[in-house]
Amino acid sequence: MLRKRRTMKYIAVVLIGLTSAALADEKTDKAPVNFNDHIKPIFRQHCAKCHGDDQQKAGLNLQSFEGAIKGGSGGKAVVAGRASASLLYQAITNEDAEARMPPNQPPLPEAQVKLILAWITDGLRESATSKSLVVNRDLTFTPTASAMTKPDGPPPMPEKLPSVSLPELKHKLPIIAMDASPWAPLIAVAGQEHVRLIDIGTHKELGVLPFPEGVPHVIHFSRDGAVLLVAGGKPVQSGKAVLFDVRSGRRLAEIGDELDAVLAADLSPDQQLVAIGGSGKVVKVYGTSDGVLKYKLTRHTDWITAIGFSPDGSKLATADRSGGLHLWEPKTGGILLTLAEHKASIPSLHWRNDSRVLASAGEDGLLVWWDVVDGWPAISKPNAHPPKRAEGVYGRLRNGVLGASFDHSGNLLTAGRDQVVRFWTTDGQTKQAFDISRAIPVSTCISHDGKTLICGDSAGELHFWNAP
Repeated sequence: MLRKRRTMKYIAVVLIGLTSAALADEKTDKAPVNFNDHIKPIFRQHCAKCHGDDQQKAGLNLQSFEGAIKGGSGGKAVVAGRASASLLYQAITNEDAEARMPPNQPPLPEAQVKLILAWITDGLRESATSKSLVVNRDLTFTPTASAMTKPDGPPPMPEKLPSVSLPELKHKLPIIAMDASPWAPLIAVAGQEHVRLIDIGTHKELGVLPFPEGVPHVIHFSRDGAVLLVAGGKPVQSGKAVLFDVRSGRRLAEIGDELDAVLAADLSPDQQLVAIGGSGKVVKVYGTSDGVLKYKLTRHTDWITAIGFSPDGSKLATADRSGGLHLWEPKTGGILLTLAEHKASIPSLHWRNDSRVLASAGEDGLLVWWDVVDGWPAISKPNAHPPKRAEGVYGRLRNGVLGASFDHSGNLLTAGRDQVVRFWTTDGQTKQAFDISRAIPVSTCISHDGKTLICGDSAGELHFWNAP
């Protein structure tokens, strides 16, 4: 009889436990993840001994919502909407067992890690009825007058350019740089010691601009389409930037005298400044009228890989091989913001025409649409170009994003190591994808009217598609 009572009591306890778990799951499904219901029990179980009311190592108290939001001596423990910037999330997911929290214990269960991630991403709600702390952002696309003003008269096109003798090559050079005119059916494409000018409609070559300095690593049209910036050089020998008149092919200016090839460069919208960078880890900004160095930007710790002036001329973005990304005031070189998200090289930056959003493409597979008002990653795609795993292939696959280009309407075209070119809508959704089977897409651009998508690949071939 006694054994029967004990058995019944045990069953009752189990049923109560199952019911409680079911209710908890139901609550989780119906209510947003919040501190009181979901996160506080996790912190009490794993963290409060060292980070609670009795003891606050590193000045951090996770026993209360206020303490978790306040953070500790190391800074903010959690940042609403951004797990990558939340020290707490980094600590509990650290791959290094010596650095991972909680110390000297197995990693937190995956379900609990996902709850913490959801809590941060959803905006650090205190209770089920609390509002998200993530700031609502209006990123509605509105082109500015300066970026969209068409120059008077016919758009600049090449007119009887001088003939150029080109070097003989056994293999085509990968198309590491190209750009589309903002007002004409024209693209400029990098080649060995030259730049080809090609009609987008007919795909015919209209002329060639000689670049005896070496390989063009950067090609950018000016905002009015009349000037073409070409920058590059010869590795470990020399490098510079050259400005060409698009109509005549005449050299307008030569900027810089580097000891290595220029890897990144851009021309300011008013055509008064040229910024260049490369293996020297320094961004140099020159005046175009006299070629005199105005100032240097020395904050980067690795090779400079991408540079871009905003269309309204109010900001200068620079990126490096280690994932460093900064915004500067172009006239003085004063630092405005540091955009910390990438963990590897950033080969491409591109501004949306309203100067509100900057796109950054990284070798870490991350594609970000930045709100440059406060440096927030408004849209973040951590695996924008997921690689395809072939049968029998193991280990980590490279999934870098190599090129990114906005059109006039705010759509984005990207190229990835997965051998796919993707066309993204203004809200960060894939609208269409194009496979390149025999090479890796390296560079991208979009025609002036937004109707043609263009990609250059590692085999030296150009690809044209109708925009969806």
